[in-house]
Amino acid sequence: MENQNFETLAIRTQTERTQFDEHSTPLYLTSSFVFEDAEDMRASFAEEKNKNLYSRFSNPNVTEFVDKITKMEGAESGYAFSTGMAAIYSTFAALLNAGDHIVSCQSVFGSTHTLFTKYFPKWNIETSYFKAEDAENVEQYIKPNTKILYLETPTNPAIEVLDLEFFGQIAKKHNLIFIVDNCFATPYLQQPIKYGADIVVHSATKLIDGQGRVLGGVAVGKADLIREIYLFARNTGPAMSPFNAWVLSKSLETLAIRVEKHCENALKVAEFLENHPNVELVKYPFLKSHPSYEIAKKQMKLGGNIVAFEIKGGIDGGRNFLNKIKMCSLSANLGDTRTIVTHPASTTHSKLSDEERNEVGITAGLVRCSVGLENIDDIINDLKQALD
Repeated sequence: MENQNFETLAIRTQTERTQFDEHSTPLYLTSSFVFEDAEDMRASFAEEKNKNLYSRFSNPNVTEFVDKITKMEGAESGYAFSTGMAAIYSTFAALLNAGDHIVSCQSVFGSTHTLFTKYFPKWNIETSYFKAEDAENVEQYIKPNTKILYLETPTNPAIEVLDLEFFGQIAKKHNLIFIVDNCFATPYLQQPIKYGADIVVHSATKLIDGQGRVLGGVAVGKADLIREIYLFARNTGPAMSPFNAWVLSKSLETLAIRVEKHCENALKVAEFLENHPNVELVKYPFLKSHPSYEIAKKQMKLGGNIVAFEIKGGIDGGRNFLNKIKMCSLSANLGDTRTIVTHPASTTHSKLSDEERNEVGITAGLVRCSVGLENIDDIINDLKQALD
């Protein structure tokens, strides 16, 4: 099966059939597993046998989901978590020691930023941020105790695109663990491991589920690093539930076809917004006006489903726009079948000062639009009436 194409792997990677010869993988809703005798139990706990022991460690549904993501990303191994943030936190916590240092792009998800600035400093782990536009000078932030180079691309919510090949070379040169949050692109649009990433993390809650149903996270990458993450997670307990894994494994069967349509709709929305008089600026990786358009074309199959745009009129303009929306959802999620609009300055990032918001590219009138799978005319008509 290793030589099969992406879509086929997503559909045909399955657990072994039971004696009932089911076509679709059944749910394994069990907390634990049994052993034939004392020797079977000893050998299983000694990891001489590859058996399920307990669903906090592994479960057939979770294993199937992880196997699919591992193959899609071209990774060696993986582990699945209850949420995307559990995946990010556990990855860092397993691999870092007190006194270590992280270099990260400045525009990162809010909760990741909080880990870097509020919690990790308690354990004497510091983070240095570089701006996307200053990426070529990233080496000046690397110290003797730097252990991890971390980035999102495209970033949330500023939709900056960072050159994976360039950062892969920097990480190799300085012997750093290179970790990429690939949530906005999914393995269908981009495989960071091809460019030198050691670990790729996802919030599976977003496009991987794609229907706004369940939470989940996953980390895949080099087997020796994943082993450390697995041992940390096995003892701290952020495991993915078998039910969520079953749902997400099913979602992966349609990932390619869904993401294609999301991207097609998103490009049309971005082109519409670029020509609207009440819109100051539009950021979408596959618009020629995007500052990193060439990099996006090099490393991404399509531009993703997130469009960021600046409405004239600042915070009030953003609020006014949200109040006029009729069909699109006002929600903090993204990567759903339903189009979602968010105004970060008055909601998700409202606790930051104006200065802090501007530092990460969140201007007063910035709107993040997660373009869904509705008919494109209906999406554009709703955005149009709210902007007019």
